[in-house]
Amino acid sequence: MSGQQQKQYIVQPGGKLTGECRVPGDKSISHRSIILGAIAEGTTNITGFLEGEDALATLAAFRKMGVEIEGPEQGRVTVHGVGMNGLTLPEDAIDLGNSGTSIRLLCGLLAGQKFNTVLKGDNSLAKRPMGRVIDPLAKMGAVIGSNEGKLPLHVQGGNNLYAISYELPMASAQVKSCLLLAGMYAKGKTTIVEPAPTRDHSERMLAGMSYPIEVEGNKITIEGEGKLMATDIDVPADISSATFFMVGAAIAPGSDMTLCHVGVNSTRIGVINILKMMGADITLSNETVTGGEPVADIQVRYAPLKGINIPVDQVPLAIDEFPALFIAAACAEGQTILTGAKELRVKESDRIQAMAAGLVILGIDAQATDDGMIIEGGIMGSGEVDSLGDHRIAMAFAIAGLQAGGTIVIKDSANVTTSFPKFVELATAAGLVLDEIDG
Repeated sequence: MSGQQQKQYIVQPGGKLTGECRVPGDKSISHRSIILGAIAEGTTNITGFLEGEDALATLAAFRKMGVEIEGPEQGRVTVHGVGMNGLTLPEDAIDLGNSGTSIRLLCGLLAGQKFNTVLKGDNSLAKRPMGRVIDPLAKMGAVIGSNEGKLPLHVQGGNNLYAISYELPMASAQVKSCLLLAGMYAKGKTTIVEPAPTRDHSERMLAGMSYPIEVEGNKITIEGEGKLMATDIDVPADISSATFFMVGAAIAPGSDMTLCHVGVNSTRIGVINILKMMGADITLSNETVTGGEPVADIQVRYAPLKGINIPVDQVPLAIDEFPALFIAAACAEGQTILTGAKELRVKESDRIQAMAAGLVILGIDAQATDDGMIIEGGIMGSGEVDSLGDHRIAMAFAIAGLQAGGTIVIKDSANVTTSFPKFVELATAAGLVLDEIDG
């Protein structure tokens, strides 16, 4: 929790999702637009910026380090870049709230600065593993103190960073982006090899800002000591946020929902691929490219879903979407099996355990495994589930109400604002019977 009041959702059963909706801007791209805009030469104008707590934590961090930033106002932000070496010493520790992306990416960037910084976060973030960025950064010459691989992180400045070639032990866009940012301050060329494709927003934005970077298959190489040139960035709607409406429309008879101007980057469309494999009726239209990122309108109409064995190669492409996909599996006919998703255990919560526990409470046969879940589609009942302060779990169980047999109460839902402000407003406008109360 980030100091908010306790909140809970009360979802009444039934309903369908209809109409058009534009969900907030992509969180990953919003973070990166601030980070790269801050260290670019010139002024970066951002539209569609996500005004959620996570992205605002990144924005606040750069203000603390001397970057002049105007906004956000209705998704518009202007970042006056200070160049690669223009950041200044913050007065005190930088608090990144609940944002794992902020802390891991900033770790790489700050390792190359001349000043010391302390990074901290809320109770949820304090439990998340940071060794996955600390260890490779140490190989580059960075010095980062931690509490046994957890927060707070003490990033020592003034160290010379050296280029490395590094094979990622896990498919993680956060770790990859952290090392790319550090590589910008290293002598020589840093090469990162991915075990499977992950979201490539950092690579696209770096190239769009004229920074020397090469992508060849699963190998990304960045040159140190280059220069970023400011540009205008249009942030598309976030496919992770759109997912809740896509799944809701897929499971609720009579639904016909269109999500507008959604980012459909090939490294992010696992959710579309998986839902289509399950039999979902999904159509993409108005496909175009903006700022190097493909976007489209996504129409989802109700169709009966069938359980599947989720292909392992789709897992990294849908890693944030699995809480919602578990709801789709619970409403499908037959068995759905997920493997190769151990990464879900180290998100804002242990998403495998939390979702399995909630589904069982609602009467679904869901068995957590070490690296995934086995779900038998069935009839959703009613009950009280705990989101454990995890925004995606709270929203996933909210859409479950569309197929529930009774009221669902979702505890600890305040953190939804970290990624999806106005979720309740948009969801109720689309047809979900949802109330948010203090409690």
